[in-house]
Amino acid sequence: MIVELLDIMQELKSVDTSIFLAVNGCHNSYWDTFMWLVSGRLIWVPLYLSLLYVMLRNYSPKVVFGILLTVGVIILFTDSFSSHIIRPWAARLRPSNLQNPISSMVHIVDGHRGGRYGLPSSHASNTWGLVFFMAYLLRRHWLTGFLAVWAVIVCYSRMYLGVHYFGDLVIGTLFGLVGSSIVYYVFQRLSGKKYAQDLKQIYVPICVGLSTFVIIIITSIFYRV
Repeated sequence: MIVELLDIMQELKSVDTSIFLAVNGCHNSYWDTFMWLVSGRLIWVPLYLSLLYVMLRNYSPKVVFGILLTVGVIILFTDSFSSHIIRPWAARLRPSNLQNPISSMVHIVDGHRGGRYGLPSSHASNTWGLVFFMAYLLRRHWLTGFLAVWAVIVCYSRMYLGVHYFGDLVIGTLFGLVGSSIVYYVFQRLSGKKYAQDLKQIYVPICVGLSTFVIIIITSIFYRV
């Protein structure tokens, strides 16, 4: 049984590496810039602010404050807990880490190799944690669909940039799902608030997010990392 389990784990690791190398191996100067910008945190601040705007338009300041505290707890779980506790325990080297045997085959951008360990991915846990929480809170298919596409592209950029395996992203996504689900359940029980039925300005985050993508596309044409 143990031998069979080890064989399965080895096979999964091999598949995980193959998926990573397939994604990371398809690169050029344009996509280097595009993925570098997509992977950035500050560039998505307008999207976050637009989500805050929607909440302020549809909920009282007291409820919005509670939502922000809830999001803070989610980030604490998906980012700090995973980065400072799970990663050192799992101790899985990033593919770009020079101590990793496959590092010589990894394409990196602007010399960026990230930290030492990469399981789970904080980008995946944070983005998907936000997606799931917004899906629970606002319950609008178009917005949830857009945010899901955004999260997929951000996660893809992490493999493209050579700093995460596919498995890192899957585990990070599961962290985002579990963390946001638990925290939202507690938030709802404590606040007793249901999601708004007639939401105002719900398409603002989609417009802001699409505009950000357009800026990234144009910038990637004229600028190279």
